[in-house]
Amino acid sequence: MHDNMVDILIYLYETYLDGEQPPPQDQEALEEELSRVGFSHGEIVKALNWLDELAMRAETAPHHPYAERSIRCYSMPELAKLDLEARGFLLSLEQSGILDPATRELVIDRVLAIDHPHVLVEEIKWVVLLVLMNQPGREDAFSQMEDLIYNTESVVFH
Repeated sequence: MHDNMVDILIYLYETYLDGEQPPPQDQEALEEELSRVGFSHGEIVKALNWLDELAMRAETAPHHPYAERSIRCYSMPELAKLDLEARGFLLSLEQSGILDPATRELVIDRVLAIDHPHVLVEEIKWVVLLVLMNQPGREDAFSQMEDLIYNTESVVFH
């Protein structure tokens, strides 16, 4: 049995969201499918709520003008969940243009919504992909992130 909300998000993306097959028409059928695959009910509910929150926050996120050379300072709860490697990864995504300050903040918000004490870089990659998928005009960044996830060779940002 799988017991990780992020595993459910990955499963949903790879099974339905990348366009290979349509998802079930209603949430109950989707929950049954996820249960049949082996995910626990509690984790299914958390994952679906996480996706609903993402959609809501993506639609209502205020677009603040960020200074080009601003520095992101992390709060104590953020530092507790995002180790140095995770924060460095987010910074590298922003410096490479995959994330802008607004999408970075949405990613941080969604990472904090994952109920693990620490979130790994591999999990953050999926969060970034799902956030970018919900951002109009960010198709190039989405493609770069998808390449980063699925390309097993080391990727160098330019």
